[in-house]
Amino acid sequence: MRPPGKLLATGRDCDVFEYGPRLVLRRSRHGRSMSFEARIMDYVRGYGYPVPAVVEISDDATEMVMERIEGPTMIGPLTTRPWRVRGYGAMLADLHIRLHDIPAPEFLEMSPVSHGDRILHLDLHPLNVLIGPWGPVVIDWSNAARGDPAFDACLAWVLMESGQIPGGVIIGKALGLFRSLLTNSFLGKFDLGQMHAVLRDVVTWKVKDRNMSAEEQKRMWELVGRVEALRS
Repeated sequence: MRPPGKLLATGRDCDVFEYGPRLVLRRSRHGRSMSFEARIMDYVRGYGYPVPAVVEISDDATEMVMERIEGPTMIGPLTTRPWRVRGYGAMLADLHIRLHDIPAPEFLEMSPVSHGDRILHLDLHPLNVLIGPWGPVVIDWSNAARGDPAFDACLAWVLMESGQIPGGVIIGKALGLFRSLLTNSFLGKFDLGQMHAVLRDVVTWKVKDRNMSAEEQKRMWELVGRVEALRS
């Protein structure tokens, strides 16, 4: 593989670089293999699910070349086109439903925290959806597993309700005003009873994530408290 171009983005685990026309190179900073990620992306793409096409993977699997999606994350347009917030909530729900309709492949391992027979992304929230020229595209498949679709959708709800909004104070306040509209539109596509039934399990698992801040963990438990108070 040839040397990449300029750095385009940095995530929690990987850096993304330019890599020629309409391509990017995703590189793990910690030597993590991306062979599984490439495999599950190829699999769901075969069912017409919107993911970047995987072009090449390095011999040690720590670098992956894939299609470049020109567009912001789902959060970006909400600062300039806030009237789309309900539509984006419904769009995110549709991405979950479409994914959970795809038969799980034999190579996909069972999630240790959610048993079931469907594909779970386990990080399918607005920051992992790019709004490309032809519609939404889902990225970051490193957590994918087999399990209960309600767990996956509930996790997205928890992250939308509790996650810190990137982009600074002004953007954070602007998007914070639309948080409930986004989540309510998303939740409207699901059985709330099923979501509430797995909520505590979702939060118990997610608060152990070292990437979640103390404030985010606090908000997650507050959400559990509000829901359980309403159900009692």
